[in-house]
Amino acid sequence: MTVVGIALGFAGLAALSMSMRRHYEMVFEAESGRARGLVLRWLGWLLIGLAAIPGVQGHGLSIGLAVWVSELTVAAVAVVLLMSYVPRAVWQLAALAAVLAVILRVS
Repeated sequence: MTVVGIALGFAGLAALSMSMRRHYEMVFEAESGRARGLVLRWLGWLLIGLAAIPGVQGHGLSIGLAVWVSELTVAAVAVVLLMSYVPRAVWQLAALAAVLAVILRVS
């Protein structure tokens, strides 16, 4: 598993979580607009799709997709646990994970 894939998956799943009005209000204590939810949903799916690239490049298509699914599983468990116990930290950690993924991918 790669750190880049897990970080992108975490950021994507956190964005998908934030696209739901209930989770957005739990984290930010403000109402979410319809446009904001749509943008977060698209951003989440984009990041989840981008999370497949490191695994596929490193292991080929068949093994890379299996690695991608396992990375998403790890990221999903992290998002669920954080949303359950420390929901306000999810958004900051998702932003940090996205920045970390970019830095590790560029270097």
